[in-house]
Amino acid sequence: MSLRTLVLLCLASLLVACSSEPPKSAQPQVLAQPKTDAPADLGPLPSYQRELSGVLTGVPAGAEVELAMLIVDDRGRPQGLMASSKIIGNNQPLPFKLRFNPQAFPTGMRVELRGRASQSGQLILHLPSRIINQPTTQALGTLAFVKAP
Repeated sequence: MSLRTLVLLCLASLLVACSSEPPKSAQPQVLAQPKTDAPADLGPLPSYQRELSGVLTGVPAGAEVELAMLIVDDRGRPQGLMASSKIIGNNQPLPFKLRFNPQAFPTGMRVELRGRASQSGQLILHLPSRIINQPTTQALGTLAFVKAP
């Protein structure tokens, strides 16, 4: 067999291999999981973390709620983020848990829990700021959203 025939045979084999469909795997494809409106089960609270918990009210179905525990300066401007969470509203009270590291709790600065709810990309509700004085596990009870200005 001449070199020219061998090269042509290799080239033809390469073209055939590239044009065929890839083999189908025996494993089923996993589709993306939809967002749930219930908070994820985070398991037991580790000893090195603390947790804020409570229930949010007044959130319409389909609204995206964002909660954040922020370090705030004297003028009310956020200076840092300690923890955050996103929940989808369902027209019912929404339980939440927000875990944070107590060692990151600043001394001499204010820490606030803030929240907002948006629907179709527009801000519709906000949570009045709640000052968090101590880096301890706290049950905040029921927190109500109010209409955004």
